[in-house]
Amino acid sequence: MKRKKHYLWPLFLLYIVTSFIWGVSTYAEEAATTESGTEDPLGGFNYQVIFPENQHTKNVGYFDLMMTPGQEQTVEVQLINDSAHEMTINISLNGTKTNGNGVIEYGPTDIEDDKSLKYKFTDIVTGEKKVTIPAQSLVSYYLTIKMPEASYDGQIVGGIQMQQEVDNSKSQGGIINEYAYMIGMVLQENENPLEPNLEMNKVYAGLSNYRNAVFVNFSNTVADFMRDMTVDVQIMPADSDEVLYDTKKAGMEMAPNTLINFPVTMNGDRMEPGDYKAYVLVTSGDKRWEWTENFTITDEEADKFNGQDVSLLQERTIDWKTIVALVGGALVVILIIFVVVRIILKNKGKKKGKRKSSKKRNRK
Repeated sequence: MKRKKHYLWPLFLLYIVTSFIWGVSTYAEEAATTESGTEDPLGGFNYQVIFPENQHTKNVGYFDLMMTPGQEQTVEVQLINDSAHEMTINISLNGTKTNGNGVIEYGPTDIEDDKSLKYKFTDIVTGEKKVTIPAQSLVSYYLTIKMPEASYDGQIVGGIQMQQEVDNSKSQGGIINEYAYMIGMVLQENENPLEPNLEMNKVYAGLSNYRNAVFVNFSNTVADFMRDMTVDVQIMPADSDEVLYDTKKAGMEMAPNTLINFPVTMNGDRMEPGDYKAYVLVTSGDKRWEWTENFTITDEEADKFNGQDVSLLQERTIDWKTIVALVGGALVVILIIFVVVRIILKNKGKKKGKRKSSKKRNRK
């Protein structure tokens, strides 16, 4: 029985070798956002929207205010600390934007303003950027609204993000928990219907999630939401109708007076310089917008983005022949060690047998 244990250690050696070859490190990041006053996952931080008399839409968790030209108003959000310790809340005010997936962003973002935006939310709505709440206390946070003097058709929309300040140095295992509440705010002076309108800006090459792509940039130039939008894009050579890449996405939305950079990925292909055209079709209900836009990918752009595309970098850095050779070599070494150990054990067994036989002869 003891000899059988010797056969297990080559398997243990194989485990060690493969652990070095395929070892993986993992990191985690967690975030949560909510739009209503519910219990805070960190324990203790909560809020309550105090709706004024000019709240237009009832039974919602955000401000929807009917204003007048030049009106000044202060609105209140109660910040509640049910915990046994003081806490600081960081607050950011943000105008709404539209990301490349057709999702409206109410929080901080680096998406640029559209040229059609006449009034910025952050110029109209102001408030403190930081609030400290004592333990077991309620603090009223006030926002000041000052509407433009000129009358305005449509909606001015933004978001109020409230995030508890956390000491990241106390995080464990490389995991940082960040939780934020988001309250939307819609400001309007009337309910006059607006005619939807989209405008093409440009088509250009770039990277989407660190992979080669072509971006279609167009704008919602109206101060109203664009709902249930479908975008269909086909990329072709400038002198051909052969479709090289295409993407279609439904159920998209756009915030008022915002642009979108809609990506068409190249599916891991190298970016080739040259002249191209993009056929773009956008539909929303019975509305339809259609463009054919020419664009050029320069040698410099192709070299730059090919050098940053993670798919192409992986192909260059992963040498499968070397990996197979290393694994095969490790297995050969283990096999040799295993054979040598068996030979040694057999020799030891033979020596023990000879010793026993010689002892018996001596006794006789």
